[in-house]
Amino acid sequence: MKSLKNHISLIVALFTVLFSVQIYVGVDRTIAAYETRLKNDYSIIVVASKTLTPVEFKAMDSLIERSESISVDQVLERLEGEMSKKNLDLLRLTLPKFYRVYLTRFPTPDEIGKLQKRLQRNSAIQRIEGYSQTHDTVYKLMLLFKDVVQLFSIAIAAVTSLLILKEMRLWQFQHAERMSIMALFGAPVWLRSAVLFRLAIVDALIATVLLCLTFFAIDQYGWMNLLLNTVGIEIKLFDFLNDSLRSLLIALGVAIVLTLTIVIGHEEEE
Repeated sequence: MKSLKNHISLIVALFTVLFSVQIYVGVDRTIAAYETRLKNDYSIIVVASKTLTPVEFKAMDSLIERSESISVDQVLERLEGEMSKKNLDLLRLTLPKFYRVYLTRFPTPDEIGKLQKRLQRNSAIQRIEGYSQTHDTVYKLMLLFKDVVQLFSIAIAAVTSLLILKEMRLWQFQHAERMSIMALFGAPVWLRSAVLFRLAIVDALIATVLLCLTFFAIDQYGWMNLLLNTVGIEIKLFDFLNDSLRSLLIALGVAIVLTLTIVIGHEEEE
């Protein structure tokens, strides 16, 4: 019963590490998807004194993906009843050209500032509106959320690693007599510690399976996808091929490295 309790403790600890890593991966994917959505919606308004082609805009900065002209016909139509056709035609000729410029990706605040400076080098460009204040707020909030999740994941991983070390130390005490007998017969260190590695690997496999089942249940229930869809984001929180393989490698790596730490520490004490 005591051995089973130790197994459960290690499985829970490994599962916690894997779950925290997967949550960070999910948050990173969510932010990346949100950045793509913002990139598609975000644009810079440019006012120019003459007509500028999309090729000219792209030549100004590699961050520019495309540009499109903003028609002023709707504004002029509202003035048709208040101005003569001659004056409207004259106004149409004297009005500056308005453009909406789209970018290849969601930029950082520094990149927006540099982009505006490069655009202003063109003598035909009179004004640039990048909505930097709103952009800075959204971008900084996203980075803050990502950093908080990252720190939270690191803290959980550190605490659970200490718990795993403690559980493995208990395993070592439970098998100390067997390991001592094998040492008397000249068994090498790896053979004496094989039982510890075997238990660690089995628990790592179980923790990985539990993680996959947990996210399978979350995916089937669908409440997370529904929540993400409300803000226009569609992502895979858990890729059952790549994420399960990565989780297995992490679980095996943590279990084996910490087991090695226990074994090497025991050898040095001897």
